[in-house]
Amino acid sequence: MATVSPDLSALVSDPHTTYARLREAGPAHRITGPDGMPVWVVTRYADVRRLLADPRLSLDKAHRLPGNYRGFSLPPALDANLLNMDPPDHTRIRRLVTKAFTPGRVDRMRPGIQLLADRLLDAVADRGHADLIAEFATPLPITVICDLLGVEQDARRDFRAWTDALIAPDPRNPGAAKRAVAAMLTYFPQLIADKRRTRGNDLLSDLIDARDDGDRLTEDELTSLAFLILFAGYENTVQLIGTAVLALLDHPEQLAELRDNPDKVEGAVEEFARFDGPALLAIRRFPVDDVEIGGVTIPAGETVMLSLASANRDPDRFPDPDRLDVHRRDGGHLALGHGIHYCVGAPLARLETQIAVSTLLRRFPDLELAAPRDDLRWRPSMRARGLIALPVRF
Repeated sequence: MATVSPDLSALVSDPHTTYARLREAGPAHRITGPDGMPVWVVTRYADVRRLLADPRLSLDKAHRLPGNYRGFSLPPALDANLLNMDPPDHTRIRRLVTKAFTPGRVDRMRPGIQLLADRLLDAVADRGHADLIAEFATPLPITVICDLLGVEQDARRDFRAWTDALIAPDPRNPGAAKRAVAAMLTYFPQLIADKRRTRGNDLLSDLIDARDDGDRLTEDELTSLAFLILFAGYENTVQLIGTAVLALLDHPEQLAELRDNPDKVEGAVEEFARFDGPALLAIRRFPVDDVEIGGVTIPAGETVMLSLASANRDPDRFPDPDRLDVHRRDGGHLALGHGIHYCVGAPLARLETQIAVSTLLRRFPDLELAAPRDDLRWRPSMRARGLIALPVRF
C-alpha cells in the first residue's frame, strides 16, 4: 500500500471527517507522520479494540525498526513508564500503582474538586464572560493533580508550563521542550526525596510505600510515574472538559436537558469521551511479528498508531456516530483505552469532567459561545484533541 499524507491542518481542525474517509477506504493506512517518517494508522473499531489488547503489538521501543516514527524522545528516568512497557514489567508496576491509586482515594477527592470548581467559577461570575480553557478547564485538573502528588503551591505554575511545552510546542521557542524535560528531571527526584523524609497524605507518598511481596518501585520508576500522572492526568482532562462543553454548546437542547437533570451528567460523560475524546491516537506500538489487518500486512518493527477517534465514530459499532447523544447507552468507547493499558486514571478523569460540566451548567444556565464557531482554534497536534481557547458568556 502506498504511503499517503492526510493534510495535517485537516487532521487538527476536522479530524473526524479525515478519519471517516480513511476508515471507508480501508482498515489500515501507511501515512507520513509529522516527523516525515512512515507510520501505520488503523481506523476501524473492531481492529482498534482487538489490537489494543494484542500482545504482538509492543510498546517497548526496542522493537522499533530504524527509520520509523517513534514519537517524542525522553531520557530514561522519564521514559520508564507504563506507556513504554510490556509485561512482565508493565504488570509489576501497574500492580504497585493500583495499590496506591484506589477507587476510594478518587472518591475522597470529590468534595475538594467540587469546592475548587465553584471557586474558579466564583472568580469569573460577576464578569459575565470567560475563556473556559484558561480560567476553568486548565486550572481545575492541574490543581487536582498537584494535590494528588503532594506538590507545593509555589511549583504549580511550573507544572503547567512544563506540560504545555511538551504537548503543544511553540515553534518560536524550539528549546522550550528540552528545558521542560530538564526541569522535571531536577524537580521530581527532589520531590520524591522530600516525600521519603516526610510522608504526606498524597499519592506519591503512597507509591513510595507501595509493596507487593517485598517488591517496590525504584527511583526511576517513581520519577517516570510522577511524570506520567502529571502529563496524562492533567492534559487529557483539560481537553475532555473543553470538548464536552463545546459539544453541549453545539447541541443546546441536550445542554438544556442536562442543566435541568444534573443526575444525567455522569452518564453523559461517556458520550462526551466517545464523541470527541482527548486522544485521537493511542500511544505508538511496534509489532513483534507481522500483523494482518483486513488483508493488509503490517511488517514487524514498523510503527502502528491506533486511531481511537476513528474507532469511536465507526458506524459499524455506533449508530449515527457523528451525532452527540447524551442518552446513548451502548457503551464500549475506546477513548480511555482497552486491555492491560486501559487508563489507570480514568475514574479521576470521569469525576473531574462530571463535576466540571454539572457545576458549569448549574452556575451559568444561560451559557453560550462568545465567538463564531469557525473561529475556534485547536491545538496543532495529530495525536491530541484540544481547544486553545473557549470564549463563553453568561
